[in-house]
Amino acid sequence: MTLAAQHADTGDTAWLLAATALVLLMTPGLALFYGGMVRTKSVLNMLMMSFVSIALVTVVWLAGGYSLAFGDDAGGGLIGDLKHAGMAGLGPSSLHGTVPTLLFATFQLTFAIVTAALVSGAIADRAKFSAWLVFVPVWALLVYVPVAHWVWGPGGWVLERLGALDFAGGMPVEITSGASGLALCLVLGPRLGFKKDAMRPHNLPMVMLGAGLLWFGWFGFNAGSALGANGLAAAAFLNTLAAGCTGLLGWLFVEQKRDGHPTTLGAASGAVAGLVAITPSCGSVSLIGALVVGLAAGVVCSYAVGWKFKLNYDDSLDVVGVHFVGGIIGTLLIGVFAQKAMTGGVEGLLYGGGLIQLGKQLVGVAAVAAYAFLVTYGIAKVIDKTMGLRASEEHEHNGLDLTVHAETAYDHGVLGHGAPVSSSILSPAQKVKSQA
Repeated sequence: MTLAAQHADTGDTAWLLAATALVLLMTPGLALFYGGMVRTKSVLNMLMMSFVSIALVTVVWLAGGYSLAFGDDAGGGLIGDLKHAGMAGLGPSSLHGTVPTLLFATFQLTFAIVTAALVSGAIADRAKFSAWLVFVPVWALLVYVPVAHWVWGPGGWVLERLGALDFAGGMPVEITSGASGLALCLVLGPRLGFKKDAMRPHNLPMVMLGAGLLWFGWFGFNAGSALGANGLAAAAFLNTLAAGCTGLLGWLFVEQKRDGHPTTLGAASGAVAGLVAITPSCGSVSLIGALVVGLAAGVVCSYAVGWKFKLNYDDSLDVVGVHFVGGIIGTLLIGVFAQKAMTGGVEGLLYGGGLIQLGKQLVGVAAVAAYAFLVTYGIAKVIDKTMGLRASEEHEHNGLDLTVHAETAYDHGVLGHGAPVSSSILSPAQKVKSQA
């Protein structure tokens, strides 16, 4: 949708250009974060799942995804029209508020990209790369795009009919990716050796680097959602920093109390949990609210990541425990901590608003989670029945880096440890090296 305005504001445009670049950087940051968390034999595959998502989602978004998400409502608040399919009718002079529409569309594209990449963490080590290439564009079109329209699009039912609030993506990004990740890992089944073999992160410095890049990019994610260089962007920026800090501290507190030692993985995970939770609420709560939201996410998510062992679903890199649970926490707490000074009128439970807004947030969370889970489960089942979703046992055992990409991240990796690897999966250069 193109909003009426005579001229683009140069300050708003400059800030959104920077914010768009920051959000795009989050996907390479996520690749490093996830890549460090997997075992040596699957590092490159994990990186590739994130990087290829950039290309796949971009094509889908430009072809029709943007129009369906942000075009005029086509009925019922469920999906937009195809007026701007192929970005038709949009040029340098087209405006969305005070920024060029093409820039707004690109900014929103970066959200769609990182959401798809997030899902990959739930199925690390065992999914066919070819199946992922099919899954991503279909999922982006059938799951992400409709939810984005519900929450942010003109006439979207969650925003304009229900009245639930979501500033920067608790429902379209965090809850959608978490529910979708759960559906995928249920269809795929657990990794070989799940709950038996140690599956520790192979490179914690890489994890910390990825977490740092994610945190850096998150300022564009949240503050950029103000769509202007203004006070609301500044408040969202500060809230993002604060919640990331209390999320980190909350997770470390739980580790110290429960396990007797704080860990680097815990610090990275806690910061991400706090950032996840503040994403929907950064434009609705005060600084005190942000501190509480981040702390709640850090504490609760540190326990939630262990649910997979009790409930027997193999969420490899804790997409469910961090993004799904953290997204729910942050979205619901809007109904508790929202202040009219931030929202322009809506107040949460603690500020005299009663339970009304909390109820609206709960309905939005339940609807988005159910839709994302059910549609993703259906997509995964169809792919699994037609081309197969899971890698073969041999490929999974030997590692997807060699079997799929014919590469290794480290020369001293799987081959150096003497694991049996068939010569058929080696590249010509690797065959020569192995025979030398």
